[in-house]
Amino acid sequence: MKVLIVGSGGREHAIASSVAKSPRVDKIYCAPGNAGIGQMAECVPIGAMEFDKLTAFAREKQIDLTIVGMDDPLVGGLVDAMEAEGLRVFGPRKNAAILEGSKAFSKDLMKKYHIPTAAYENFDSAEEALQYLETAKFPIVLKADGLALGKGVLICNTLEEAREGVRSIMTDKKFGSAGNRMVVEEFLTGREVSVLSFVDGKTIRIMTSAQDHKRALDGDRGLNTGGMGTFSPSPFYTPEVDAFCRKYIYQPTVDAMASEGRPFKGVIFFGLMLTDEGPRVLEYNARFGDPEAQVVLPRMKNDIIDVCEACVDGTLDQIELEFEENAAVCVVLASKGYPVSYEKGFPIEGLERFDREEGYYCFHAGTKQTEKGIVTNGGRVLGVTAKGKTLKEARANAYEATQWVNFENKFMRHDIGKAIDEA
Repeated sequence: MKVLIVGSGGREHAIASSVAKSPRVDKIYCAPGNAGIGQMAECVPIGAMEFDKLTAFAREKQIDLTIVGMDDPLVGGLVDAMEAEGLRVFGPRKNAAILEGSKAFSKDLMKKYHIPTAAYENFDSAEEALQYLETAKFPIVLKADGLALGKGVLICNTLEEAREGVRSIMTDKKFGSAGNRMVVEEFLTGREVSVLSFVDGKTIRIMTSAQDHKRALDGDRGLNTGGMGTFSPSPFYTPEVDAFCRKYIYQPTVDAMASEGRPFKGVIFFGLMLTDEGPRVLEYNARFGDPEAQVVLPRMKNDIIDVCEACVDGTLDQIELEFEENAAVCVVLASKGYPVSYEKGFPIEGLERFDREEGYYCFHAGTKQTEKGIVTNGGRVLGVTAKGKTLKEARANAYEATQWVNFENKFMRHDIGKAIDEA
């Protein structure tokens, strides 16, 4: 069969790697892709938001299944556009992708269906938000309502910080139209855990747990990024936590979306905070996490095509997910200055070693194929992932592998998975 993957980051490279392992797949296309994806798929110069071109391409090439990796096209309605042309697509329709597309919607959904989350208020005007903050308890969390590349969340320790945050989100529109509405949320403390799941509208199958590191600098300092590294599984995601989440969070979320007339098919990402009072939902995403996909998918034993098609067809109840009894750690190699400003176009050396080493992966995020070879083309450049029998072994392997690759202005955190040592 022929498969089209929509997106250009490390997540899409991880998806492509899994798709390439399927004996059912003869040909992979990726739009627009990157240099790493181009080694296993044919990259086509169509942007993820060019719905008409993507649909026409899928029809022309008689694509059997399209997998949409990115949030923007999902929230924008790419699945609806392709389904209208009779194409098979893996991912939620627009009315279900709102689970990620609007934080206000997801918070209201959780309140209505008694899904545990932080206390919150929604605001449409900066004046109302500022008035509310005068009597609020600190620290407090401000969230731009719409998509903001994982960066639209501000933790404010003082009233002055919160006032500045409101100005940044709602007045100065730092995150664009994502800041037209804003959620003000109770600050929760505890361990963060990411749990990905496959959903077919009614049945949910939980993948292995993971934990992301969002801050740019060691010690969880610096600005929020799209993710500087991750590990799987999380030692803090215990059988007791899993049982609670299955009963009060996972299935109730799927049932709530169905009850709202928004049946969800695709991947739901649950961002959880393990508080002293029990797990709470921090956020939902409507697709594979990035870089979480880079540690979860390499450990999945199932044929990803079988699982994706079961989600599309509503037969996920016939599938049992299986994961390897090991661990994986991903360290993101970024361009110095990310997430604010950085230079591009530097040659990358040492990539070929990953082809020779089993259990090691180098997922491309911001790369480009040129006449001079593969060069940097973004803030997050590569996701260096390694497996190990234990999390500590996987962490040691991943950091060893980061030394195989070099490019000018290479930057990374040195404490990805350090929480493993404290578990």
